[in-house]
Amino acid sequence: MERRRKLRELVNRKAGLVIPGAYDCVSARLVERAGFPAVYMTGYGTSASRLGLPDLGFAGLAEMVENARQMAEGVGIPLIADADTGYGNPLQVRRTVRAYEAAGVAALHLEDQVAPKRCGHLAGKEVIPVEEMVQKLRAAVEARQDPDLLLIARTDAIAAIGFEEALRRGERYAEAGADVLFIEAPVSAAEIETIAKSFEVPLLFNYAAGGRSPLLPFSRLRELGYAIILLPVDTLFVAARAMADYLAALAGGDQAPADRERLMAFSEFNALIGVPEMTALEQRYRT
Repeated sequence: MERRRKLRELVNRKAGLVIPGAYDCVSARLVERAGFPAVYMTGYGTSASRLGLPDLGFAGLAEMVENARQMAEGVGIPLIADADTGYGNPLQVRRTVRAYEAAGVAALHLEDQVAPKRCGHLAGKEVIPVEEMVQKLRAAVEARQDPDLLLIARTDAIAAIGFEEALRRGERYAEAGADVLFIEAPVSAAEIETIAKSFEVPLLFNYAAGGRSPLLPFSRLRELGYAIILLPVDTLFVAARAMADYLAALAGGDQAPADRERLMAFSEFNALIGVPEMTALEQRYRT
C-alpha cells in the first residue's frame, strides 16, 4: 500500500517520471538498482519471454498475473502492469483488477482494443465501442479495494478510428474514473502536444522504441506536462541483442569469447538476486 501511495503522489506531480519496462525479476531488479522510481511489466515482453510468442493476446490473465506477482515481490519499488483488455467484459474486468491488486501491483492499464488485442504499435488494431469501455472502467473503479491503486485507461483509437475520436474517448474514460490516460501511438509532435493540452488528468506517454510515435526528448515531454514516460521494451531488446551477439561469437569459435566485459561478474549477479542475504539468513536459522 505504501508503494501505491508513493506512486500516486509522484504521478500527480506530472513531472515526467521515466519508467523502464521489465519482463522478469532480474530485469526488474536491474531497473530498481539503477535508481528508477518505478518499473513497468511489459505485456509484449511477458508474452515474448514466457511464451516465445508475439503480443497478440496469447498471454492470458493467469500468466500475466503470475508474472506481475513475481516481479512485485522481487522489487521494493512500485510496479505498473499491463492488463491488456481486462480479459473479458466488465465482470471479468472486476476479477482482473482484484487479481492484479492481490498480486501487489501499484498500477495497471486497461485498453479498449477488440480481443484478442495486439501490440499498440502494430497495424490492424480494432477498438470496442466507447460505451463498452466506459462500463469496463466503471467496473474497475468499483473492484479495486485500495483507493491508491492507479487505474490507467488506454485508448488505441488513433490508429483504429482517428485522432479526434481518441481525444473524445480520453474525456469519457477520465469521466468514468480513470486516474491516468494513455493515448496510444500519436504519430506527430503536434498530436503529442495536443494530447497534453487536452486533459487535466495525468498522462502517460509510451516511448516505444521502433514504434509509430516520434520520440521527443524527455525534457520536452516534461514541459508538456506528461506524468509518466514509459520505455516498455528497451530492456528486452538490449538483452536480446547482447545475448544474440554473445551466442554468435560463441558459435564461431572453439572456446568462450575472450571479451569478459560482456558478462556481469558472478559475484555481482549473486548480489543482484540476493545470495548474500539468503546465505546469511540460512546461517542465522542454523544457530
